[in-house]
Amino acid sequence: MERILIVDDATFMREMLGKILSNEGYEICGEAGNAREAVARYKELKPDLVTMDIVMPMMEELDGIGAVKEIIKLDPSAKILIVSAMTHHALGVEAIRAGAKEFINKPFKPVKVVDAVRIILRERKNEQ
Repeated sequence: MERILIVDDATFMREMLGKILSNEGYEICGEAGNAREAVARYKELKPDLVTMDIVMPMMEELDGIGAVKEIIKLDPSAKILIVSAMTHHALGVEAIRAGAKEFINKPFKPVKVVDAVRIILRERKNEQ
């Protein structure tokens, strides 16, 4: 069973994503409410995939894109799916350049999240 870390500053969003993904058979191994916590939880849990919000309150000058960069430094093969209410397309492009595999805009349909997770995790299996 693949393990997923959910990162979002909104508790309700973490719960919604957790429910969608656990209903599909994924294990939610952890959650984080900010970018610093996301990096720490990634080091600790080593999940198969991370869902990452970009627009979160900054802590110590690290936002969602900064967290993507830090996680990729730790693990260049990390699988990160951006799930964010991005107002600027440029943020999505920047997140992909930083190492994220895909992004989904909020609000989203559950099937979009599940499809993106499946695609990213299939890529992971093909790399092994």
